[in-house]
Amino acid sequence: MLSPILSKSDCAACRFCCSFRRVSMWETPVFTNENIEAIKANHPELLSELNTFTKDGSIYATYDLSDKYTTDNPDEEALCPFLDPDSGCILNAYEKPWDCKIWPLRVVKLENSDPYISLTPTCPSINKLNINDVKAFVESDLSEDLLEYAKKHPCLYKTDRDDFLKPLF
Repeated sequence: MLSPILSKSDCAACRFCCSFRRVSMWETPVFTNENIEAIKANHPELLSELNTFTKDGSIYATYDLSDKYTTDNPDEEALCPFLDPDSGCILNAYEKPWDCKIWPLRVVKLENSDPYISLTPTCPSINKLNINDVKAFVESDLSEDLLEYAKKHPCLYKTDRDDFLKPLF
């Protein structure tokens, strides 16, 4: 989704978004039922990595990395189970969760407020760009689609964080 402004080669080399410290476990992606069905059709052996749950009548999944940490160091990182160290993400576009597709953007919804788009400034590649260019791209090309998709899948909303640039829109 962000390939017009983020270089695929920069993202592939970095992979920051594919590793999680214990304090960032809330960022592990949420898979929609469509993602789960695509994985089931193409890579059924990968289903064992997912923990499914139902919310608001829809099926979702995520994964648990807690057994991937080998120390008590809170800064230790665990890699996404779908990341191949040599070739990158092994999921295709239909299998890949929305959280991964829109990183470093997040759709945030607070109680009693309309959802809005924010930016996670920890992405090394996004930090190389002019923030006004990022805002212009998101506003003209993505904002309506992002907000509409999240509305269909409210489980994908993130909660606000002090380190988000907010609201972007």
